[in-house]
Amino acid sequence: MSLNSVNTNIGAMIALQSLNRTNEALAAVQKKVSTGFRVSDAKDDGAVFAIAQRVRADVAAITSVNEQLGGTKGLLETTMSALRNISDTMTKMKEVLVKLADGNVTGDTRTQYQNQYNELRANIQGFINDAGYNGKSLLKGTGNFANQYVATLNVIRNELGSLYSITGYDASANIYATMGAAPTTRSAACQALSAGSNFTKAFNRVGDQLNAFGSAFRYVENQIRFNKDKIDAIEAGLGALIDADLAKESARLQALQIRQQLGVQSLGIANQAPQTLLGLFR
Repeated sequence: MSLNSVNTNIGAMIALQSLNRTNEALAAVQKKVSTGFRVSDAKDDGAVFAIAQRVRADVAAITSVNEQLGGTKGLLETTMSALRNISDTMTKMKEVLVKLADGNVTGDTRTQYQNQYNELRANIQGFINDAGYNGKSLLKGTGNFANQYVATLNVIRNELGSLYSITGYDASANIYATMGAAPTTRSAACQALSAGSNFTKAFNRVGDQLNAFGSAFRYVENQIRFNKDKIDAIEAGLGALIDADLAKESARLQALQIRQQLGVQSLGIANQAPQTLLGLFR
């Protein structure tokens, strides 16, 4: 093909093709710089983008798991708070029992101590009934509060749907009802203070449940911490997979911008080449 043609400008065609390739590369680099991602959609790399989407789904699932565990943590804190108050109250009740076991305490004074004991016992029933969190309770109460009781609480612990079970406790029957009302005689007060008494059994059960729910709380807290660490690790891996090296892309952007300017100039020169043919007709 003749180069001396006004119909076909080979130089302009080559310059235009080169400029188009530069513009395409420049658009790709600008996309990486503006989004911060080496792979921001399936058009960039379908396989990597599919992997990234699965990883993002795992992160979202683990985040949701921690939200559920956070609610369980709040319920356990409420439960332990109630048990601590019960334990403190029973300590005061034991002080009253010692006074009732004193044979020198008689008449109206003994009656006042008995009333004090029964009032403290009523407080314990209130602590049990009020140990609810978000409509759930791990301590079985009485009346309308009994509907809140959850005998076995199953809480999701990971993105695979695995469950961790927490067993509730019938505190109304095993603590409140077991300790009984205030003793009316010195001998009954002495018996309540003995190692095998119902009061002592109830007091020991409070300690056992504090230990049980405390262990469950530590498990939930550790699981939340582990899930957070897992999210950080997954996101670090995801970043290595899809994040753009902005320092490298910045250098490429500047180089491509220069190439674009040169390409425009080259195309301009090539477009002016047919003008030289006019000299042949002068």
